[in-house]
Amino acid sequence: MLELGLKFTLAYWLGSILGSLVIGRIRGGEDLRDVGSRNPGATNALRTHGKAVALGVMIIDVGKGILAVLFIPGLAIPGVGLDPEIGRALITYAVAFAAILGHVFPIWYDFRGGKGGATAAGILCCLAPVLAGPVFGLWVLVIYLTGLVGLATVLATAGAAVLIGATRLPDEQNLFVFSCLVAMLITYTHRSNIRRMLDGTEAIVGRPFWRK
Repeated sequence: MLELGLKFTLAYWLGSILGSLVIGRIRGGEDLRDVGSRNPGATNALRTHGKAVALGVMIIDVGKGILAVLFIPGLAIPGVGLDPEIGRALITYAVAFAAILGHVFPIWYDFRGGKGGATAAGILCCLAPVLAGPVFGLWVLVIYLTGLVGLATVLATAGAAVLIGATRLPDEQNLFVFSCLVAMLITYTHRSNIRRMLDGTEAIVGRPFWRK
């Protein structure tokens, strides 16, 4: 259990590195949580600072999810090693979820983080790369139809869970449970977006097809 706890903590710390605040530090200490929607994610970065900053934020937030899943589960921690009594799958999914939790509740930034979509996307690319394309396609389609990035992210994570359930069960039950937990977490982090959607006040990105 020591290995599991340490690797969960390492992944959480890694997830707590927010791309927007790293870019902000490079740009002179600007905090994206003080502008726009006050969300330290790529969408707010796009709205307030343009494509280049948003791309940098996205690369960091997606990349840390990929790094967590690819390197932390197999890491031999000095003095701890690899516990033969703990399945590698359990450690992988625990590490993956910890990275998303770190992004949402970052210890380095007063637990005021983002909504987890980009980090979850990076993790999906590692855990189920065949499904990453269809899920990304769904995300793009919803944005094209509605202009609502929050709705697209919630539906994409829910869609990932549905696709995994339809194509990977009963063989990969752990992956399915993980995807369901991520979908619930992402829905929770987007609760304010959902409230604004219901009120008709949610910001729209670009020009959805019905406005063209």
